[in-house]
Amino acid sequence: MRSQINKKILLYLFLFILLGTLNNKNINNFKFIDIKEIKVEGLSEDNNSKLLKNLDFLKFQNIFFINKKKIQKIITSNNLVLNYFVIKQYPSSLIVKISQTEFLAYTYKNGELFFIGSNGKLIKEKYDKKDLPIITGNFDNKDFLELKSIIDDSNFDYKSIKSFIFFPSKRWDLKTEDDVLIKLSQNRLKKNLNLSVKILNNDQFQNIKIIDLRQDKQLIINE
Repeated sequence: MRSQINKKILLYLFLFILLGTLNNKNINNFKFIDIKEIKVEGLSEDNNSKLLKNLDFLKFQNIFFINKKKIQKIITSNNLVLNYFVIKQYPSSLIVKISQTEFLAYTYKNGELFFIGSNGKLIKEKYDKKDLPIITGNFDNKDFLELKSIIDDSNFDYKSIKSFIFFPSKRWDLKTEDDVLIKLSQNRLKKNLNLSVKILNNDQFQNIKIIDLRQDKQLIINE
């Protein structure tokens, strides 16, 4: 282990001395610091391969002068990417480590299935949707992420939600796995959600079908 560390220190020292004595033109002539290997990690094997193909242009480029903006554009254009970082392994390798976005829900756009990621992007991907809620209505991803954040900050169990409905008035309804429809107000969402939990856990309300919280200081429960 100590031997490997010493070798790395000697390599970095050598490169530091070398770079201190050369200008950019001379550095570009040193082929041993051209990129010869690129690895992508973090996505499925198929998606790693697709991204690797898009980054193939980096091969045989100088490892010190890679186009970071172009790399960023290519990686972030993949809607599965939540965040990433690039590791340079001198003298000639790059490793791209990716954190994949979490699938939060699914919806249909023009008849096609899309998943909504925690990165706020729509993702067209083969994935099992059975444990995810469906969203209907002409919603914006930002609106949904704001609601998801409020749910996570409340006492309401996100996993108990079967579906969301978004209305043009910027208001949400949600339906639980027990088929209870909860009509939320435009505001006071956290308060609405916490109150819904109390009602759902109250033995006096075993057969309720609708909890209407749209009006301030007014609660309507239908069985």
